[in-house]
Amino acid sequence: MTTGRRLAVLAAVVGLLMVVGCAAASVGEAASCRRSVHDAEAKVRVDRWDPPEELPGLGDYPGIHWQERARGNPCSWLPGPTDWAHQGVAVLHPQDVRRLVEQYEFVPFADSDPANLGHSTTPADVWPDLVPYLPTGARWLHSQSYDDASPTARDRVAFLDVEHRTLLFMLNDH
Repeated sequence: MTTGRRLAVLAAVVGLLMVVGCAAASVGEAASCRRSVHDAEAKVRVDRWDPPEELPGLGDYPGIHWQERARGNPCSWLPGPTDWAHQGVAVLHPQDVRRLVEQYEFVPFADSDPANLGHSTTPADVWPDLVPYLPTGARWLHSQSYDDASPTARDRVAFLDVEHRTLLFMLNDH
């Protein structure tokens, strides 16, 4: 074998080892990323919603529980952002519930015609880890004007139970 061929073979072997080494490292990084995403999705958060403008009219609510879920693969090597879905249950002060009902014309959800809704989400679609925070025997109201209220950086769907002062919200990046 000539010296030129030996160098070419050596360069190919070194290149192949570099590719294999990088691939092995990236597999470990991908597994770590997936674990991190899984942990984040499983966590029920209690910190205040930020930015608060995404949930207009809630006031200084006394409690909230929410989660987030990736709608794509945030661990992908493909460029571009991953969209996220969020769901939550907020307990409101009585005056904030009254203001929401008056300002956004909430109506009984049970009377809503699903064909006229701008979404296909219902309170039955709440994620299992949030179910314990929903009121028993809730009578949900819905408002298309609240769902469409500014700002609309995310698709918003909300249901309000006046008696239990509870707002169930679902937000999706778009």
